[in-house]
Amino acid sequence: MSDETLLEFPCDFPVKLMGRDTAEFHATARRLVEKHTGPLADDAIHTALSKNGRFVSITVTVNATSKQQLDNIYREITAHDDVLMAL
Repeated sequence: MSDETLLEFPCDFPVKLMGRDTAEFHATARRLVEKHTGPLADDAIHTALSKNGRFVSITVTVNATSKQQLDNIYREITAHDDVLMAL
């Protein structure tokens, strides 16, 4: 994996997770990201329901300190069974 990136760290970076709209998924999304960032402010997390209300996208804006940190976040969230998609 290359260490090259166009990002300059530290920077605010949005991480988007999609899954079923359940209280468990909301808590899981936050926990997975906070494992790599520490506690997040509530206003760093934004949600949007799908048209039918069964799914939710959760955007977490993190203060990314390195490419490695972002890589670790994405590895963690994409490996979790409840995360249907991550951007």
